[in-house]
Amino acid sequence: MSDASVADPDTRFLINAYRDWVEGEGVPLIEDFAVDLRTAPVAPWPRLGVNGAVVNVAGRGDFLDLWLLDLPPGQALVPQHHLFEAVAYVISGRGSTTIETRDCSHSFEWGPKSMFALPLNARYQLFNASGREPARIALTTAFPIMMNLLHNADFIFDVDFEFAERLRGPAGHFRGEGRHLSDLHADLTHNFWETNFVPDLGVFAELRPLERRGTASNGIQFMLADGVLHAHMSEIAVGRYKKAHRHMGGTHIYPVTGAGYSLLWYEGDTTRHRVDWCHGVVYSPPDNMYHQHFNVSGEPARYFAVKMGNYRYPVTARMNSQFAASSEQIRERKTQIEYEDEDPAIRELYLSELAKVSIAPKLT
Repeated sequence: MSDASVADPDTRFLINAYRDWVEGEGVPLIEDFAVDLRTAPVAPWPRLGVNGAVVNVAGRGDFLDLWLLDLPPGQALVPQHHLFEAVAYVISGRGSTTIETRDCSHSFEWGPKSMFALPLNARYQLFNASGREPARIALTTAFPIMMNLLHNADFIFDVDFEFAERLRGPAGHFRGEGRHLSDLHADLTHNFWETNFVPDLGVFAELRPLERRGTASNGIQFMLADGVLHAHMSEIAVGRYKKAHRHMGGTHIYPVTGAGYSLLWYEGDTTRHRVDWCHGVVYSPPDNMYHQHFNVSGEPARYFAVKMGNYRYPVTARMNSQFAASSEQIRERKTQIEYEDEDPAIRELYLSELAKVSIAPKLT
């Protein structure tokens, strides 16, 4: 190697193009196990024309990140389109979104706990409808993997191609309408709601029983904009908790209703990490880390989760294996811990937490 090549400032190795891009955007990079998005610091983000921050929770994995957008009163996001998918969850505020195509446009109004998909490379703009209050929106994005694969932001944000298949669903899917789908694989039934927008996840009524994840548990998976991002919502009944389970990293979890806590640990650990949560908090279990969710409020606790790879487009062989696993395979792989097999200390802690808030357990 010549002396000139050694001195060349552009000769680098072990490059993370995504992290280089984040540093160049000049907004806060927030890194923690869990983050309260209601109070997280933001700064002007010239690319977007509003305030914002990039959030990297500990278990985010290699595919996804979170962009926290803070729209000042009466202001709007600079029109955007980009070669990566994103799913929005509204933390606070009210406003509207416009999605433009070559043939038409879709507009819908959102408020706290709304969820909507931003289809791949579709042109969109977000508006804050209030003249007094800011609006905060969490975007779970697939930008990290795209940036690290292409390492060219100009191409990602400027390529002019419309993915018509991502927009060909009924127009009602952008107005909060949808349809229920089911698929039976082996001995497990998978239930889906196909849409692009849910006005309020807190009152969304299309959940289905999901007893295998916990007694009196309900859930639904979302099919969004013919995309590869997975989204689902689970509900934990009052006085109950979910079974511990584990999977690949990258799942961003947004509590929607109620309050509670989650315990997280690796197989063989003698101590557990605890995250207390309510609406506005986000966290992500690291790869193959057991996690278990507990409701300690007087109402059903719901959480919304987004990750890479869904039941229609699993993306990787590992994701496909997890989605297609039968009950027997789940037991063999120890991806879920049944109530009777869990550490008794877990239930003892839960009973203690319920007693503090005078809620009767319903564990039988």
